Amino acid sequence: MSFLYFFFIIGDDEDFLRGIKRLLIMEQVLRGNLHKRSGSFEVLKPIRQWINHWSIDNRLSAHRICKLIPAQCPFERDIKFFGRTIIHIPPLCKLNPFFDEFIGLRFRALCYLADECGEDVTQYC
Repeated sequence: MSFLYFFFIIGDDEDFLRGIKRLLIMEQVLRGNLHKRSGSFEVLKPIRQWINHWSIDNRLSAHRICKLIPAQCPFERDIKFFGRTIIHIPPLCKLNPFFDEFIGLRFRALCYLADECGEDVTQYC
């Protein structure tokens, strides 16, 4: 049931494909089948595991997680001058070493709110 909510949240085709990719990565992370990241810091592994094993069992905490973790990277910008794009700032969220874990945590919180609580999660998209 949670996958159905995920598909309704997504907008255009590009977002849909990006969402499917995140969903597949999230499934691998949650199952622990994701291969070791190249160049990842082993020092951060306990924090990653702690975030991945954080269970969502409270409606209030699920709402807070969904509010704190944005659906899209807030740093991506187009700098325009007289209507022409002169600089495109790419999304910098991928530089965060815990990006995938935070997206997974947000996804689990959305699924909890949609499946367990029966709430409409479109306000967080």
